[in-house]
Amino acid sequence: MPTIDWAEHAIWWQLHPISFTGAEPVAGAPAEGGAPAEGGLVAHRLAGLAAWLDYVIDLGCNGLALGPVFASETHGYDTVDHYRIDPRLGTDEDFGRLAGACRDRGIRLLLDGVFNHVGRGFPAFQDVLAHGRSSRFAPWFRLDFGSGGPDGFGYADFEGHGNLVALNHEEPAVRDYVADVMRHWLERGASGWRLDAAYRVPTAFWRTVIDRVRGDHPDAWFVGEVIHGDYAAIVAESGLDSVTQYELWKATWSSLNDRNLFELAWALDRHNGFAEAFLPLTFVGNHDVTRIASRIGDERHLAHALVILFTVAGAPSVYAGDEQAFRGVKYDREGGDDEIRPAFPASPDGLAPHGWPVYRLHQDLIGLRRRHPWLARARTRVLHLENEALAYEAADPAGQARLAVLLNLSDRAVTFPANGPNGQPAPAGQSGQSGSGGNAEPAGPAASGSVAGKTLLASGYLGGARVEAHGWAVLEATP
Repeated sequence: MPTIDWAEHAIWWQLHPISFTGAEPVAGAPAEGGAPAEGGLVAHRLAGLAAWLDYVIDLGCNGLALGPVFASETHGYDTVDHYRIDPRLGTDEDFGRLAGACRDRGIRLLLDGVFNHVGRGFPAFQDVLAHGRSSRFAPWFRLDFGSGGPDGFGYADFEGHGNLVALNHEEPAVRDYVADVMRHWLERGASGWRLDAAYRVPTAFWRTVIDRVRGDHPDAWFVGEVIHGDYAAIVAESGLDSVTQYELWKATWSSLNDRNLFELAWALDRHNGFAEAFLPLTFVGNHDVTRIASRIGDERHLAHALVILFTVAGAPSVYAGDEQAFRGVKYDREGGDDEIRPAFPASPDGLAPHGWPVYRLHQDLIGLRRRHPWLARARTRVLHLENEALAYEAADPAGQARLAVLLNLSDRAVTFPANGPNGQPAPAGQSGQSGSGGNAEPAGPAASGSVAGKTLLASGYLGGARVEAHGWAVLEATP
């Protein structure tokens, strides 16, 4: 599979447009103090996103990953028309202006394609409701005309949600439709697609559709939402360029909360294997999960999660608001996404002041990554590992550049050791640490391959590869 060169330099800022812009949660419902968007006045909210583009650039990102923008019934993932911008967000012209504003600033635009399922109001399904098995669109869905039910037939849905009607991905007309939708919006200014619930769609379907679209748009980037499984095999079979790296996401917050960095070390080793096969989409937050500032039990370790994100291989994605330390918990109930998908002010000027220190930390770490672009393909190697202390090396697989990342979750200072014989990590207990009290003595002179080097970014770094309690450091490793 050809490598999409620009994707290796992409750092995404992701948002859910319907909630971000304060749109009505249900299409056609009156806005506060206004008329219904559907069947009434179109709300040109999409155009308002242009006010955030300079903020995105200042953050250090160069990609805008939009959640669903197409006409839908509620949250955007129940699409009724893939060719029309949701009236709650605006018009085709609004999209064109936003795409142009992104292009002018060098910002890539990633769209969210929901092609596993559609809303019940999708015209093809409405035709089936009207005409039953005689509908020419009946093959588009997985229907059971022998099961009865309120519609007179049963149908496959998305994970028990009856309002999300599963498409039949064996039907050639569905493949044609999805390929045409993708081409349409790539021609309108998108640079690629995030494919929602890609794990529910046969890889053969993606292979056929993506191969067709790539024939016309060889520079397009396709990332699939995949939770579990053999990521590398899924990418190889489907023709996707990337998948969402949920394994690393889970290991990051879980290892920090449990103070069990062995879990993170295991995940980093797995991540190396994925990075050899493709460019993973990495993240510590998105529109479907509890915000990282709420997920991390000890707020002193929020920075550690960000350090990991920006010093390992992949295409990092920042969920809008995480860079301001927004908090919010995801619940498994009706309205369970409300906390993690709040409305934003009209411009960054309306943000509260307390989030800017975390924004500046994002800027520093993204700047570090920009100065070391090889990090997109970095390979990591554990240099030292204990439950509460981890040192790993991030190395350029095509050169000699290396960074050393030191993470300390403990209540005492830690002095990280030089490597052991033959470049192997020094075993725990040989780090020159004192047994307790945070009075660790500096280790001896650094050996080849040690964690010593020029300090690039740090919080609580004491020099001599010594990190204070709950501190971290990123060093330019000595050759």
